[in-house]
Amino acid sequence: MATATTMRPLISLALPQEGAARLATQLFLAIAGTLLLTLSAKTKVVLGPVDISMQTLAVLLIAAAFGMRLGVATLLLYMAEGAMGFPVFQGTPEKAIGIAYMLGSTGGYLAGFVVMAAIVGWAADRGWDRHPIKLFNAMLVAEVLMMAMGFAWLALLIGPEKSWQFGVVPFIVGDLIKVALAASLVPAVWSLLKRS
Repeated sequence: MATATTMRPLISLALPQEGAARLATQLFLAIAGTLLLTLSAKTKVVLGPVDISMQTLAVLLIAAAFGMRLGVATLLLYMAEGAMGFPVFQGTPEKAIGIAYMLGSTGGYLAGFVVMAAIVGWAADRGWDRHPIKLFNAMLVAEVLMMAMGFAWLALLIGPEKSWQFGVVPFIVGDLIKVALAASLVPAVWSLLKRS
């Protein structure tokens, strides 16, 4: 039977147990997470008609390491930064900033990132982040839901056929690779920690 220690996300090993120090550390981690998300959004691989960012990988890793509460809080802070006009998203400031950008073609995917963080964080809170297969399955479900939300929003803007062609198909292989990579990395870190 798993103990309470083994049922907490990875970051819990570095958090003070209680009080102001814990809150300050969580705030620091959330801000650091938004910086990682911004950096990953700006890191692009050009494949065909669309740019593929490393943002999905960053969302998966943050959620798996932080757990559901801190992971979702980090994503919500990131969305708030974007809504306030900070150029934190992939196409900002070139395509727009703030709410105008968030209601554009990537709006469904951005909302999907929060759902993705909730699902993967929930799995990490239950110890699935120690098992590559369980974590992969949770991340795959999160990925599919995020893509479905992105597709649905984009379909409202440009129609379902173009949405599928430009908003889903070009990302399938890359995102599956990112899911597999994230699902391997987090359990690998747990294995290293057990040995040390």
